[in-house]
Amino acid sequence: MTIIPEIESFKADLTAIRHDLHAHPEIGFEETRTSAIVAEALRSYGLDEVHTGIGGTGVVGILKGTGGREGEGGRRIGLRADMDALPMDELTNLSYRSTRPGRFHGCGHDGHTTMLLGAARYLAAHREFSGTVVFVFQPAEEGLGGARAMLADGLFERFPCDEIYGLHNMPDLDIGQVAVFPGKAMAGASFFDIAIRARGSHAAMPHNSRDAVVIAMALAQNLQTIVSRNVDPLKPAVLSITKIASGSAYNVIPEEASLSGTIRFFHDEVGDLVRTRMREIAAGVALTFGCQIDVDIRDVFTVLENDEAATEALREAASEIVGPEGVITEPRPTMGSEDFADMLRTVPGSYCWVGHGGTMPLHNPGFVLDDEILPIGASLLARIAERRLAGQTAEI
Repeated sequence: MTIIPEIESFKADLTAIRHDLHAHPEIGFEETRTSAIVAEALRSYGLDEVHTGIGGTGVVGILKGTGGREGEGGRRIGLRADMDALPMDELTNLSYRSTRPGRFHGCGHDGHTTMLLGAARYLAAHREFSGTVVFVFQPAEEGLGGARAMLADGLFERFPCDEIYGLHNMPDLDIGQVAVFPGKAMAGASFFDIAIRARGSHAAMPHNSRDAVVIAMALAQNLQTIVSRNVDPLKPAVLSITKIASGSAYNVIPEEASLSGTIRFFHDEVGDLVRTRMREIAAGVALTFGCQIDVDIRDVFTVLENDEAATEALREAASEIVGPEGVITEPRPTMGSEDFADMLRTVPGSYCWVGHGGTMPLHNPGFVLDDEILPIGASLLARIAERRLAGQTAEI
């Protein structure tokens, strides 16, 4: 493994930044403290421009190289990190564990933010590239639409990029491993809420009711047939009901119930099919039981697709940092989702996973990010920018 020596030299500083962010987690669109720390750090590194409030709490830093004439043929390479925490409690014994109940960096976004700051610090001290690096610190990745908020705020109109790259930590990989492959890499996703309004009664007199609990069970069972009986088995899809709520007493048949959950898919037409069938089945169940069922389905994540050329560039950069033997290029699509996909729909780029050999999965209350990953990720982000801007003269 060949970590950039200068980045390795300030590893302690990166660790201190991450521990501070970890102890003070902020969820989507509330990252005011985090974004202030990021903006101040970028200014201290000497970036040419630092913009705040992009898409709510997002930050964008601009760094111009000295190896060419930026704006007259120089390319612009975007590097992106997410900043938000999860709305959950932390159950670790870390000395720097979360100080905020119900807030926890259980997905390692504190690490991603720190890695990008490390890359910015190094690149600001080594501007011998031709073109511009655009550092994108994104809010609200965890299902709240932070990428779309930045795009709606004119992210790429205000800060054009020819390519953009991102990464995520992965405890399922060993330290020193990077996984990157072209094509569909992460699933698209929709979230849904279904409200059932029926007729309540005394539990001893069920004939007077239209039982919302029974209706919810029937609907849930029927929804589970969509993937197995409607979707082409060669096109993966998942429909998961993750919440069911109804009732308030032992002797009351409730008149209302609700179901919530998520749909995952790799093909847009499959997502459309599942959403359509959900509404059709709900309408049929409502007619069968004589009740009202309202279905709210929200498109939350786009299918993440890595550009082939950008992925090859990222693979080459990763090989420099972790060695060719450490780069996994075998396709490993995951049903997890990532809203960096929306940026990739606008600008070509690639997304990779950097291993750190953790013992707990992402989004687990006991998740711990290994600080050894920080200089690796920072080096990878810095190196892809250097490689893509080395002697570049292509027009934007």
